[in-house]
Amino acid sequence: MQETVSRALYSYWNELRAGRIAPKRFEIEPSCIGGNLPDTFILERIAQSTLRFRLAGTRVSEAFGIDFRGLNLFQLFDEADGKILQRQIHLSVSKGAVSVIKIRASSEAGLSTDFEMLLLPLSHTRDSIDRFLGSIAPVGKPHWLGTVALTERKVVSHETVWPDGAPADFAGAAHIRQPLLPVVREARIVRSDRRQFRVYDGGLSRPTNG
Repeated sequence: MQETVSRALYSYWNELRAGRIAPKRFEIEPSCIGGNLPDTFILERIAQSTLRFRLAGTRVSEAFGIDFRGLNLFQLFDEADGKILQRQIHLSVSKGAVSVIKIRASSEAGLSTDFEMLLLPLSHTRDSIDRFLGSIAPVGKPHWLGTVALTERKVVSHETVWPDGAPADFAGAAHIRQPLLPVVREARIVRSDRRQFRVYDGGLSRPTNG
């Protein structure tokens, strides 16, 4: 992980997850990554072969000359590279991996530059990884960046990062730590005059409407 944007976003994500496999999507606070927000994006995993951009920062779209929103990440690359990305995403979904991917993007005129892409797993409403927080940052900043469309994209290298030093011990779903819920105990109903009470063994009686 070389780029400042990648390191800052990873540090924020890692602190937010607090030892869990991944933080929840709603825990991401844009104001906490405000300086890097134009370089970030959110992906939604629709299916094994579909990872759709829900949001994309302005610098991401400007650098490539593309509006990424609604596009499938895998289809932005050729079939071989798409398979590489799918395998990386599978490691995130099944083992909690973080992916660092180096991309080379080129224009039709032959201009090219490299980018570092970071993919960080998130969960949404379910206890499984189905969202990704990510960033794309140019490794170099050529003067022409943002003035031409980068229509060809190639995976140059990819790295798997295990936040806890080893693959997570789970399969298929992220065990996202949930708040503790009150224990529900057996109860009996006690009636007195026109009122009734629900009595819990070992707890306090609570009046309820009759």
